[in-house]
Amino acid sequence: MTRPNNPTASKPLWLLAAPAVFLLLWSGGFSVAKLGISHAEPLSFLTVRYACVCALLVPLVAVLRPPLPTSPADYMHLAIVGILIQAFYFGLSYLAFKAGVSAGGVAIIVCLQPILVGLIAPRLTRERVSLLRWAGLGLGLTGAAIVIVSRSSLELEHPLGILAAAGALCAITAGTLWEKRFGKNHHPVVSNSVQYLAGLSGTLPLAMAFETFDITWNPAFLMALGYLVIGNSIIAMSLLLAMIRAGEVSRVSSLFYLVPPLSAVIAWPLLDEAMPLLGWAGFVLAAVGVMLARR
Repeated sequence: MTRPNNPTASKPLWLLAAPAVFLLLWSGGFSVAKLGISHAEPLSFLTVRYACVCALLVPLVAVLRPPLPTSPADYMHLAIVGILIQAFYFGLSYLAFKAGVSAGGVAIIVCLQPILVGLIAPRLTRERVSLLRWAGLGLGLTGAAIVIVSRSSLELEHPLGILAAAGALCAITAGTLWEKRFGKNHHPVVSNSVQYLAGLSGTLPLAMAFETFDITWNPAFLMALGYLVIGNSIIAMSLLLAMIRAGEVSRVSSLFYLVPPLSAVIAWPLLDEAMPLLGWAGFVLAAVGVMLARR
């Protein structure tokens, strides 16, 4: 008797653990960034962060001598993803916070990304999005919204901040789809080096033009910077790009529904932002939605 194939058994262990590790590191980045941005201007903070990442990664290319992209087009695609995600997504998100948009407001807007990916992905990557996955995406968005609304009072947001958050949503959606459509399985040190150099080239001129690099170099800022450089910029981004290449893009994007509720859990001890009982119910609903979307 022939046994059915088990796709999970054929996956490497690191890929099975990647969603949990990515979610933990990425979700923690919201609270840590909120701490860091209180000690520095947003674009200046990002510029310093990307400069530190490049200072760590670029020498590794010379030491490890990994395989390099074989064509200028490969470098171009890596740079485009870097500009979209590192410069535009993070830059606009930080500017939205600076403009006065609440963390809940930004998170709700950015959580629309899986819906956009689910609508656009079939046309670009020839993926089929089933009704079950659409149901999972809808549950995930509802659960994430419940968590955010339950732990913060919604106020009238600044129009420019809302526009910046909407731009961040478009940027992360475009970056995800571009990576899925044109991305190749490059060595992570090489791909990250190119993408963060591209991100640095986007944030540095803007920070120099509109900010003063007024940074308070205290232990709190240095700890936030270290977490975002190692945990978010290197480990989490490497896992995200690997998951996009290894799986269907709309399933990977559904992971972002768990980011707002999980970030709320992390913000509880870190920022003393307690999550009420309704928030826990939203967390469970979001988890069910992600489970359905990833089936």
